[in-house]
Amino acid sequence: MRVLGIDPGLRTLGWGVVESRSGRLSHVANGQCVSGPGEMGQRLLALWQQLTDVVAQTRPDCAAVEHTFVNKDSAGSLKLGQARGVALLVPAQAGLEIGEYAPNAIKKTVVGVGHADKAQVMHMVRMQLPGAVIAGPDAADALAVAICHAVHRRLPYRGAAE
Repeated sequence: MRVLGIDPGLRTLGWGVVESRSGRLSHVANGQCVSGPGEMGQRLLALWQQLTDVVAQTRPDCAAVEHTFVNKDSAGSLKLGQARGVALLVPAQAGLEIGEYAPNAIKKTVVGVGHADKAQVMHMVRMQLPGAVIAGPDAADALAVAICHAVHRRLPYRGAAE
């Protein structure tokens, strides 16, 4: 099973693909989609185009997207939600099943604790995917999302983990 993990972001959307065979994980690819400056529609279009190319090139069997949390900045949360819409739309257009995971569930699966910091997540992703050259923190987070989905898919599927 090949899993595309997506860490939504408006400036930088991280993506990572892992393959799970017989309970073993291997790194396929990872990267970051960058929207650049400009008006919102053009930024979202740039993310859609880049992520569509990723799906076409990596040919995943399923996808997983990190749930976003609402913070004090409602305008920022709304913009992030629009980027998350792109992150859900692209795999849906490709006909992929999409899992959604809370940040704490992802960290608990990958690191062992739900309140790990970014450095701990990146370290554990590197440990679980030896030899992988990670494109940056957003790509590491996306690989963590993919790992989380691969692990939860081995268990009886219950929908989104919380």
